[in-house]
Amino acid sequence: MLLKNWDKIKVYDLTLNTNHMTPPWPTYEPLNVKYFKRLAPNGANGMIITTSNHVGTHLDGPQHFDTGGRDIASLEMEKLVGPGVVVDISDIAEDWSIYTPQDLMDRADIRKGDIIFIYTGYHKYSLDGETPDERRYMLRHPGPSVDFPDWMKEMELKYIAVDAGSADHPMNTKIRDWEPLEAERCDAFMRERYGKGLNEIYKWPDTYQAMHIWVFPQPWEIIHVECLGGEIDIVPKNKRMILGTFPWKFQYGESAFCRCVAFDTVE
Repeated sequence: MLLKNWDKIKVYDLTLNTNHMTPPWPTYEPLNVKYFKRLAPNGANGMIITTSNHVGTHLDGPQHFDTGGRDIASLEMEKLVGPGVVVDISDIAEDWSIYTPQDLMDRADIRKGDIIFIYTGYHKYSLDGETPDERRYMLRHPGPSVDFPDWMKEMELKYIAVDAGSADHPMNTKIRDWEPLEAERCDAFMRERYGKGLNEIYKWPDTYQAMHIWVFPQPWEIIHVECLGGEIDIVPKNKRMILGTFPWKFQYGESAFCRCVAFDTVE
């Protein structure tokens, strides 16, 4: 049946181009590449790369925040590919803003066991984007509310993906310590917008990196992809389709580069 209808399937690549200029998540080692052989005199080109796993579009695996968690190679394809939706929340996304489970459910038909790709529009600030801005992309993107992890558990989501630097709010990560001036600006924004300060909304240490620490361990193992890109601007939004993430089969790997894809039906 699938082969007979393959001409009715449109495939969207939702992956950033990755190269030595691609910014890693702050403080992580960037990708470095060099030739170790060339066509002349070796008869073939060959490269060596050194990198951390958190550069460009990548899958944060269970071991990233869980010592006893599974490695990337152990993740079944049934976990990585399945029904879901690309939810467009770009209409409410701004620097340091907060989105909620209700924001997603108001826009799309989300079901138990789904895969959710979240489109904030902040892809435009990636190196691949229309208006590249590394600081805005990594330090000021929107993030989820504190009740988001519990909602993901209730929905038994396979995993989520975002088109920004982290699945956590940037100021619910170590960036808050590393960038105190940005944290002050975020605090002022939150007081004006939400009537509460940064540490009232994301109380440390209780909520620190909740989108990692609260959901990566068993029995939930709700992991995520960060830095979606590619055709993320044009893929159909708020429509149910098949979504997939394809990391290399990295044994003992805590995370991995990956390719993210949406499979849509066309008439």
